[in-house]
Amino acid sequence: VQLQASGGGLVQAGGSLRLSCAVSRLTTEDNFMNWFRQALGKEREFVAGIKWREGIKRYADSVKGRFTISRDGARGTVDLQMNSLKPEDTAIYYCASSTSVIATAIEARAWGQGTQVTVSS
Repeated sequence: VQLQASGGGLVQAGGSLRLSCAVSRLTTEDNFMNWFRQALGKEREFVAGIKWREGIKRYADSVKGRFTISRDGARGTVDLQMNSLKPEDTAIYYCASSTSVIATAIEARAWGQGTQVTVSS
């Protein structure tokens, strides 16, 4: 699988951004697509995940109600709509595939390059 993230940028607190991950060369082991993030000096953490075929979604508690993950099979993309952004959402965001539901970065199967999201107060 190949993953390429885009859409990061600088936004004020309370604003919105939409990240997109272009997905290609899917294999039968890439059942889930996920977004992770890594803030400076912190470990990479799970943000949201979606089951590619059924569209079942999961979110970290810290983003529930603010972020929405979606996928478009025809376009081959997995998007992360981020609303009501906070300064603590500042991080590099990564898309990752996995075979099953995952909660930690070590469980991911493949990674895209990161995209920087910066939220100013």
